[in-house]
Amino acid sequence: MRGHLRVTGNIMTEKKIETLSGSIGAGLACACPRCGKGKLFDGFLTLRSRCDACGLDYGFADAGDGPAVFIMFLAGAIVVGSALVTEVLYQPPYWVHAMLWLPLILIVTLGPLRPMKGLMIALQYHHKAAESRFGGADEHD
Repeated sequence: MRGHLRVTGNIMTEKKIETLSGSIGAGLACACPRCGKGKLFDGFLTLRSRCDACGLDYGFADAGDGPAVFIMFLAGAIVVGSALVTEVLYQPPYWVHAMLWLPLILIVTLGPLRPMKGLMIALQYHHKAAESRFGGADEHD
C-alpha cells in the first residue's frame, strides 16, 4: 500500500509526500505538493486557492518571476544558438528565420512555463520556504 488514508473533516488524503524526488515529481506534474493528487492550477498559470484532494491552502505559494527567468535563459540559449548556426551554415532569407524561430520561441517558452512554476511551488513547500524576517526575537548575533 502506497500511503495510509486519514480522514480530516470531509476530505480523505493519503500520506503526504516527504522526499525531494516526490516533491519534484509532483511539481513537474502540476499536482499538489503535499499529496500529489490534487491539481495545482485553475487555468494556464492561475493558482487554485487550495487542493481539492487534501485541502492544502496554496496561500504560501509565491513563485514570482523565478520560472520565467530560468526559461528565458534556457530558451534564449536554444533559439539564439540555433539561429546563429543556421545563419552561418545556410544564410537563409529573413522570412525563413521568422518561420523557424517564432514557433520555436513559443514552444520553448510557453511549454515549460507551467511545469516550472509547479516545480518552484513544490520546492517552496518541501523546503518550508518563507519570506525572511528581520528584527525581533528571530534575530541571531
